[in-house]
Amino acid sequence: MVKEADPVDPSHALFDRFVQAQTCKETQQNFIELCRHLEVEPRDYKHFYSKLKDRLNYWKAKDLWQKIDKRGAHPDYEQGQACHQNKCLVLGAGPCGLRTAIELALLGAQVVVLEKRLSFTRNNVLHLWLYTIRDLLNLGAKKFYGRFCSGSIHHISIRQLQLILLKLALILGVEVHTGVTFEGLQEPSGSTGWRAQVSPASHTAAAFEFDVFISAGGGRCVPDGFKIKELRGKLAIGITANFVNRHTKQEAQVQEISGVARIYNQQFFQALQSEIGVDLENIVYYKDDTHYFVMTAKKGSLLKKGVIKQDFSDVNQLLAPANVNQEALQKYAYEAADFSTDHGLPDLEFAKNHAGHLDVAMFDFTCMQRAENASLVKERKGKRLLIALVGDSLVEPFWPLGTGIARGFLAAFDTAWMVRSWGKGVPPLEVLAERESVYQLLSQTTPENTSKNYAAYSIDPSTRYPNVNLSSIKPMQVKHAVLDAHLHACKSCLKYCKCHTTITPIYHTYNCDLLSWCQKNTAGYKHVKVKDLSESWRSGMALCALIHNFRPELIDMSCLDEYNITGNNKLAFDLMEKEFGITPVMRAREMTTCGKIDQLSMVVYLTQIRTALTEKHTPYLKLCLIVQPAAPVVPVVPMASSEAGSSELCYFCNKHLYVVERGSAEGKFFHRSCFNCYQCGSTLRQGGYNFLSDTGRFYCELHSAAEEEEGDEGHRGSQV
Repeated sequence: MVKEADPVDPSHALFDRFVQAQTCKETQQNFIELCRHLEVEPRDYKHFYSKLKDRLNYWKAKDLWQKIDKRGAHPDYEQGQACHQNKCLVLGAGPCGLRTAIELALLGAQVVVLEKRLSFTRNNVLHLWLYTIRDLLNLGAKKFYGRFCSGSIHHISIRQLQLILLKLALILGVEVHTGVTFEGLQEPSGSTGWRAQVSPASHTAAAFEFDVFISAGGGRCVPDGFKIKELRGKLAIGITANFVNRHTKQEAQVQEISGVARIYNQQFFQALQSEIGVDLENIVYYKDDTHYFVMTAKKGSLLKKGVIKQDFSDVNQLLAPANVNQEALQKYAYEAADFSTDHGLPDLEFAKNHAGHLDVAMFDFTCMQRAENASLVKERKGKRLLIALVGDSLVEPFWPLGTGIARGFLAAFDTAWMVRSWGKGVPPLEVLAERESVYQLLSQTTPENTSKNYAAYSIDPSTRYPNVNLSSIKPMQVKHAVLDAHLHACKSCLKYCKCHTTITPIYHTYNCDLLSWCQKNTAGYKHVKVKDLSESWRSGMALCALIHNFRPELIDMSCLDEYNITGNNKLAFDLMEKEFGITPVMRAREMTTCGKIDQLSMVVYLTQIRTALTEKHTPYLKLCLIVQPAAPVVPVVPMASSEAGSSELCYFCNKHLYVVERGSAEGKFFHRSCFNCYQCGSTLRQGGYNFLSDTGRFYCELHSAAEEEEGDEGHRGSQV
């Protein structure tokens, strides 16, 4: 007698379908069916995961539960109570947005994700650092995608990574709404808090009130209040192409290319050019859901092959759709792919993109964008909103370095750590200051300078960045990042203004205190009336009065003429530099010619003067401040006391430095206008450069990798 097979539990079959789903729509539908069958409500985010785990008694799910439970048991999450009162809206269901949402859910927050697309269709393949592989494996990536990192090179398609993270997010109670477009933030009104304006307007997400907003929607989805800087180097034209992978034995035998650069294999690239007329700087080939190629092509080659119709100096005109022959582009990419794989891929056929077109694209990565700050706080009608950027919204990656998803995940963890502080009631300025302190490191992270103890990685930055200083940025230095629409009525600090820049209590109090000290120590002097921390100092009389009040032997006030602005300021500047080592705030003659005196620069200068004049028992340490009125971060860098009497010179041009012009990086001080890439001359910015200590040279991210590799005689391949 044949024993009948045990009937299949419907919940087990539904779970299997959910795990194996290969589209966003299929994943969501199977998840809804599973929840209905088990009678668990996904919107009950505080209890959803525990109920799902209790009701789905399935051996195939147990390994996944164990991995999630192990992650959730980390002390950082405080058993899901760290952010249990916070509500978070995440814009964008890309890998970085979903990875952030998962961390916020583990912290106990209610999390809603909005994604304007209805499907995951991006075929392009991402290079993974070892820590990202370990992170995804620990979250159960293999359960959802059995071929994860089974090849010779560590990578994954964007689409597959999104599916893995979407499934994890849903299991943890994250609401993910696709086909919903974010139109903007809706300010509090009456009893309602911060909400999102969405399309369709009737969508349930429009009623969701939140106190944390994470923008992970790419470079075009940067909320108001953030300043974006461009890093532009020499012209670099990238081409990506995806071909159908039929997973045949012949295809499997073709070797992947982890990154071939012209400098290391000139024979290959010369043959490529001479035989088929394709002239490249580098090429990469990954085998995943598709055969994925990405290459940097030379403009001359593209013009000769008819890919670019007409030459323009403006890159936007050069690569405009009307100036690109799509058929010639397809042929160019096809020939490059076929040649680089030694004709080993049979019947190369382009895959289709989200629009149903052949998946080949040409783009300009000459210009990359980077946000000046990673976070800010808005306050309206007593309701505060913490806003943060992650992913391409924060820093656009440079693909040859393979940094995109690795730095994207690091920023996701850093953001989650910031939200944790927010949820625990840390004052807003302290939350922002710590986040910006960590953000300074992001653009310089590599597999080599991050911690190798991957098992210890958590959302705590100190587990990932060796020797990180979480307080390198002070609360006063991020005062600009708290935006408030209220009028600010302290005439002593600033005039009335209706701009969206608040004077935070700490900065406001500090300015009042500094102003009061200046007024007290200049009171009674002829032609001196200090009303503010900017224009009152133009004539130089107030500065001379301050010096005379503390060191009367240094200056004779009776000899001064209030109309000799240049002379008065030169006298004061020279005395402060000679006696106390304080670099002038600007050139003396500029006090006469400048239209408006920058208040931040004067606050910096007067702070140093107060320190020098009031410290009687300890040697004065000259404080060098990177004063960037338009920039969000102004780190203070103390210098050795032995330099206190010297005049500073620019590291690059060897000319005199004034505090209002000064920048600093790697212990070097310079004019900000001199801070340029050694190779291409493009302007560098804090956190967006690489420094080679053996040569003392600074490079932009476009050129740093090649320079490092040229110095390594034993290296013959570039890792992408």
